[in-house]
Amino acid sequence: MRLEIKKRARGRGVGPGAMEKTRPLWATPLQFVFACISYAVGLGNVWRFPYLCQMHGGGSFLVPYVVMLVVEGMPLLYLELAVGQRTRQGSIGAWRAVSPYLSGVGVASVVVSFFLCTYYNVINAWAFWYLFHSFQDPLPWSVCPLNGNRTGYIEECEKASSTQYFWYRKTLNISPSIQESGAVQWEPALCLVLAWLVVYLCILRGTESTGKVVYFTALLPYCVLIIYLVRGLTLHGATNGLVYMFTPKMEQLANPKAWINAATQIFFSLGLGFGSLIAFASYNEPSNNCQKHAIIVSIINSSTSIFASIVTFSIYGFKATFNYESCLNKVILLLTNSFDLEDGFLTANNLEQVKDYLASAYPSKYSEVFPQIKNCSLESELETAVQGTGLAFIVYTEAIKNMKVSQLWSVLYFFMLLLLGIGSMLGNTAAILTPLTDSKVISSYLPKEAISGLVCLANCAIGMLFTMEAGSYWFDIFNDYAATLSLLLIVLVETVAVCYLYGLSRFESDLKAMTGHALNWYWKAMWGGVSPLLIISLFIFYLSDYIITGTLQYQAWDAAQGQLVTKDYPPHALAVIGLLVASSTMCIPLVALGTLITRRLRRGDPAPVA
Repeated sequence: MRLEIKKRARGRGVGPGAMEKTRPLWATPLQFVFACISYAVGLGNVWRFPYLCQMHGGGSFLVPYVVMLVVEGMPLLYLELAVGQRTRQGSIGAWRAVSPYLSGVGVASVVVSFFLCTYYNVINAWAFWYLFHSFQDPLPWSVCPLNGNRTGYIEECEKASSTQYFWYRKTLNISPSIQESGAVQWEPALCLVLAWLVVYLCILRGTESTGKVVYFTALLPYCVLIIYLVRGLTLHGATNGLVYMFTPKMEQLANPKAWINAATQIFFSLGLGFGSLIAFASYNEPSNNCQKHAIIVSIINSSTSIFASIVTFSIYGFKATFNYESCLNKVILLLTNSFDLEDGFLTANNLEQVKDYLASAYPSKYSEVFPQIKNCSLESELETAVQGTGLAFIVYTEAIKNMKVSQLWSVLYFFMLLLLGIGSMLGNTAAILTPLTDSKVISSYLPKEAISGLVCLANCAIGMLFTMEAGSYWFDIFNDYAATLSLLLIVLVETVAVCYLYGLSRFESDLKAMTGHALNWYWKAMWGGVSPLLIISLFIFYLSDYIITGTLQYQAWDAAQGQLVTKDYPPHALAVIGLLVASSTMCIPLVALGTLITRRLRRGDPAPVA
């Protein structure tokens, strides 16, 4: 569908941006909804939500998750969409329209989105890398490579696993610590350039090109998930994973961390505070029913998380059952050879009884063999919780390599990851580009294509940091600290500004004039009290957690042991963490202070609200 450029002649519902004569619009409301879904439904739905289900009692985690969706997710999503549609500007202009002192909120959103873009597209680069290798037979992560003498396998791979070796050594070529930066790895670097080239082509002409791409990035991942669901349910052991997921552990409802993680997942999954939702909504018709769209996007996003978990747990069940049965077979083979038992005599069903008999009948010999006998447990395999890149590039690849026609399933999986990642990147870049293109100073000198190109080029250049040997450690720093506290503060200020600075009754009147729908008590109660209190609680939790934790630590790869080890962050890494948090959060008070000083110097009085 073609994006139409329409005259903004109507005054009703048009905010301070009314001086603009034209503004691009979504071709249809459906295109806007798809853009929001493509942005909100991302990698976190696939690799974060299943992990939280696994950690917090399977089905019982859905209770706090749904509660947080109702009291936090939908209200805050509606608030951001309403602000964007009301002001019809990007995040900086939108909050300046609410109050001149709030421009820093928009600046903070742009800074956080810039940080996010620098590292988020690295995931797409890794997905491209795995996608290209998925056409090999056998898959390169399915077996360990031979050593230099070709007399055995490489020691690091033997101590770890073939999938871990391919990830840590072949993909990342990871250094032993963050202090050892190493060189840029040219293959991941080229994949990163390709990832940014794809993003640039998708955002080249703003919403005109983005509006066409979102149909693919929003819909195709569901097609792949459905295919994977059908395949997953037919895998041996899939039911073990699904039973584990849907068996609730009700005691987890009394665990405060379950509720905190549910609130955090809702908050970050919807992409609140980045400015992307405000940017998308600014291209709506003023009369668009953004309340209905907020509810639709919230429900689809959460339903996708649950749907993706069903797919993931069927894969979990297959992987856990495969590992469990492989473990049993190794024990059976060891005992059969050690005690000269008849082939086929020892089975999984009588293994424990035979072990007890051998221990009593041949105690000395059994004690020699005992250290080599592994303790095989299906439950422990299912309880092994992994999230993030570990789930996407190690656990899933471990399962895929054991499937029939593994190349096909690998291509489908990493193609889906790419679609999810690119869809989210469209929103991430929109949060940066919309305020820049709205700026008359910048847009008067540079066309939209040049602005988009410069933003992509700058992000790609900085992103090269993550393709170095220590890049994975810096990726974790940006992922863990660049947005968490900053976004909580941004959304808190947004909510308080609308309800208590601009005025909830005034905002209600604006919405009624704009859409024709009055606010009911639910939205008022959430915006005015429940949601801000919840954000403050999350903010306090994260601050106290950082304080209680003490020295911040990270997981480093030890090639000699073939496993991750915990190390303390060095001083320069701690300094970067502090700068990441401060550079965005300090925008809010500093811009407000600058506005106050400027106005008093010019006029001798403070600026009025709105």
